[in-house]
Order: sequence, then structure tokens, then C-alpha cells
Amino acid sequence: MRRARPETPADSRREPQPGSRRSGPALGENTRAVHLPTPPTPRQEPIGLPVWRSASWAFDSSGDHADVIAEHRPGYAYSRIDNPTVDAFAAAVAALEGAAAPEDVAGQAFSSGMAAITGTLLTFLGNGSHIVAPAPVNGATYQLLANVLSRFGVSADFVDHSDLRRVRAAIRPTTKIVYAETLANPTLAVADLRGLYQVAREAGALLVVDSTFATPVVCRPLEHGADLVIHSATKYMGGHDDCVGGVVVGRPDLVARVRQTRIDTGSALSPDDAFLLRRGLETLPLRVRRMCSTAMVFAAALAKHPQVRRVDYPGLPTHPGHRTARHLFDSGPEGTRFGAVVTLTPHGGFEAGVALTDRLRTAAIALSMGGTCTKAVHLASVARSDEALSGVDAGAVRFAIGLEDAEDLIADVTRALDVLGSLPRART
Repeated sequence: MRRARPETPADSRREPQPGSRRSGPALGENTRAVHLPTPPTPRQEPIGLPVWRSASWAFDSSGDHADVIAEHRPGYAYSRIDNPTVDAFAAAVAALEGAAAPEDVAGQAFSSGMAAITGTLLTFLGNGSHIVAPAPVNGATYQLLANVLSRFGVSADFVDHSDLRRVRAAIRPTTKIVYAETLANPTLAVADLRGLYQVAREAGALLVVDSTFATPVVCRPLEHGADLVIHSATKYMGGHDDCVGGVVVGRPDLVARVRQTRIDTGSALSPDDAFLLRRGLETLPLRVRRMCSTAMVFAAALAKHPQVRRVDYPGLPTHPGHRTARHLFDSGPEGTRFGAVVTLTPHGGFEAGVALTDRLRTAAIALSMGGTCTKAVHLASVARSDEALSGVDAGAVRFAIGLEDAEDLIADVTRALDVLGSLPRART
């Protein structure tokens, strides 16, 4: 026999909820199933972020509905427009990136990092406008500019951002955006954000920075003049390879325009992914600090191996961007944080890069980064264009360092390099 559940103090304080019928005519079984009692809203503040999976919200009147749709008052009507869980994630990133920014910072979340980049560029670029982007640049960003936006009258120049004279020379009267990557993919070139800020301001253009590789734990570009900062949140912010998302933060007036583009293009982040991304932010400093420390040890050790032609990592004094990184990047008891991506180039060209990657046991052969597992990718094998690999050796292998012990990662790569050294020297 089922016992009635005793009434608790919380039960005694509940008011009848919409959808619960205490009296009146009996409803049909289908109507009863559709109009179930609405769960009570707790009075206490939850420690964990609630996940609002609702696609739409109900209103007491058409007037209330119209006011929220028209944004005459705050509220939620439809999750393609706004969602509380998604807004919580975007606001959290804005708080981290804007910790010491000179003005207020707002954020907007997208369904992926590329959706965030696309939405931002679509907002400020149009037919006849021009953008100056770095070379090399993230491959997907290159494809967007060269193959998609070019069809709509947007022109782009890809120049070496380490030489501000070249950036300045590439500026046109129609330049609307100077686009940068805090740490370039895959060379790990360090953007001179303050210098690029001056170039952008002289041109009357926006400085937009993809800071995915850095995260707010390493560098916060808004503090150095950036107008907007973009992240593929899939990477370090999520941190566990189980969700996809992107985010844009910056001046509220600019972000408001980006928001409208997001709404119009339908690139909304799902509430479940927003929950996972927001949860990942709570351990972001712990994970990134550990990864940066491991990457420094990893890069320094493997730079000494006879089978290694070069190691690109800004923490090494030989890296061209080392001094800029020390000037821009955060530091802690462990020293300056130089990021957690290392690009290693063995002697032997394309074949050597493939052989090295295929012989790894601890590192996974996979794209992306920022998760707990170290990932390695032979760049020339997956590049979709020569321009995306401008200046990158055909043998280069990018390592996105995870949370493993540095000694195990070094041993894994050393063993693969030792085997590589016993093979006939491949052509370059």
C-alpha cells in the first residue's frame, strides 16, 4: 500500500501552480497530459546552474508577450532569441575577459566558434568592405573569408602580423576590421595587440581578436585595445571534449549588433551545451595553468632532440614572439603562461610528420584542443588550403597539451622520434 508523502515545510509554503486544477470540470486525458502541473520555482538560489531547455515561454497576456518580443522590457519568449542558461554562460565569459577592461563588457554565445566568427564578421562587413587578417590563420577562418564572404563582396588581405608595417600597408579606405589571433594557429605567433590597436584606430577600423588559444587565463585582449574578443568555447572553456559552442565579448553597443545577427541567422547555442560550457569555466584557471606548465616543460625537452628541426612555442626564448608574450601574457607562481599548444617539426618533411604522429601512443590523433587528453595532428594532412599553412613546414605536428604528466608525454614523443631516426631519411 502506497503511503502518502508527509507534507514538508516547503510544501506548506507552495502556492497553486499554473496548470494545476483544484476544481472545475474534468478535463480529457489528452488535455490533462499536456497541461501538467508546473513545477514550483525554488526560493533558494541554486549553486549549480539550472538548464532551461524550454524552446518558448508562456505569458499572462498578449500585451506582456508583445512587450518582451519588442524588447520593451526584459524577458524570454523564444530560445532562438535568448535563453537564460545561454545568457548565464555568455555573461560569465564577459566577466572573465572583462576583469580589468577599461569599460563595461557584454557577451553573446553562439552554436560554435565558427558561428561566433561568422556572426561577428557578418555584422561589420558588407559588400565592398575589407578586412586585414593574419597569415597564417585558422584554416576555417580562411575558408570563411576566401570562399564564403568573398562571394558577397568582402575582400581580405592575409599578411604577417608580426610586421606592423605590412599590416599598416594593407589598410585600405574600405578596411572595417583588423582581425588577429592572440596566439596564431599553428605557428603560435604572438599578436602585438597594442600595435594592432594603433593601426586599427588610425584606420577607423575595429580590432577583433580570436583568443581561443590563449583564454582569459593567459591574456585578455580587451585590456590591450581589442574591441571584440571571440572564443571557440568548445576548446578550453568546455575542457572535456563533450560540447560545442562559441562566444563573443566586448563593448555592449557592438555586442548588441552581433546579437541581432545571431538572432537573424539562427546560430543559437543549445541550453545543454551552455550548461557544460559554463560549468567548465569554474575549473578553467586550474586546467589552463597546469597545461601551460606542462607545455613549457614539453617544448623545452623536445627542442633538444636530434630528430627535431624546430619547436614553435612562445615560452622558448628562441621564439620570435617570446618578448611580446612576456609583455602581454599573465604570470603566476609558475611563471608566465605561454599557452598550451606546441608545434613540433621533425626533420624529414611530410613523411616524417606522418610517421611521428602515427607512432604516438599517449597523445590522440585528433583535432581541437583544451580537453583533458593531449591531441596531435599532422597539419599538412588536414589542411584545406596552402594559404592556411603559410610558412608552416610540411612535417609540422601540432600538440594540444592536456592534463597528462609531462614526463609521460615527453617519453611518448621521444620514443616516436627515436624510431623515426632509425628509418631512412625521408625527402623534405
